[in-house]
Amino acid sequence: MSADQTSRSFRPAPTHSAPVVFGAGAAIGVLGGMIGLGGAEFRLPLLIGLFGFAALSAVILNKAMSLVMVLVALPARLVAVPAAEVAARWPVAVNLLAGSLLGAWAGASWAVRMRSATLYKVLAALMVLMAAALVVTHTTTLDALTLPLWAQIPAGVAAGFGIGVVAAIMGVAGGELLILTIVLVAFARYSRDGSFSVLGAHLRFTAVMATGSIAGAVLGGLLLGVFPDLVLIPALAVILLVSAVKLARHD
Repeated sequence: MSADQTSRSFRPAPTHSAPVVFGAGAAIGVLGGMIGLGGAEFRLPLLIGLFGFAALSAVILNKAMSLVMVLVALPARLVAVPAAEVAARWPVAVNLLAGSLLGAWAGASWAVRMRSATLYKVLAALMVLMAAALVVTHTTTLDALTLPLWAQIPAGVAAGFGIGVVAAIMGVAGGELLILTIVLVAFARYSRDGSFSVLGAHLRFTAVMATGSIAGAVLGGLLLGVFPDLVLIPALAVILLVSAVKLARHD
């Protein structure tokens, strides 16, 4: 690892009390739970801005907590969605997964090689993308694309590659069965450069925030539908955009 990479991976973060860490995780979980997400999009800027982690460290910690959220949610999702329905869509899942695995490896490789200032700007750009996607998917009705058979496989692989890259660089998760594999592949790539050791250095912090996120997600799920989308979605999009501006200005 280069000196810049080492500083991004091992720079110590300020010490925070467990209640503060748990409360932050719970708040993120509530936000995500109210819109059916894990909250990783909101956790990343908090890890950097509030808790003082360097960009790469924050990404890896975010991905670890995303993995915990996925593993907790997976049994409930498997019960809620019949196995036959999942099996019927296996060609789509395999198609996306093929591209996602390549994307996860590539995204993690790019992240560990980027200069710190560059990584902050990339994260800021992806936050803007997330805000736009949040607004579009929750305020408009998207029709399924009708593609000829010859175009479906390359389109699925390309889409999966993009998903894998974003998931690896931001440490986000979603779509449990697909992203679970992406997370593991990204972890495997990060571990090659020693970046993975940040988890051992901040294991207690990760466990406390992940526990708070799980509790918050449960509460957020109970609050689902309480706040109208016309109020909630723009507010969350603004939070992402403000976070993006702060990340872009981060050195």
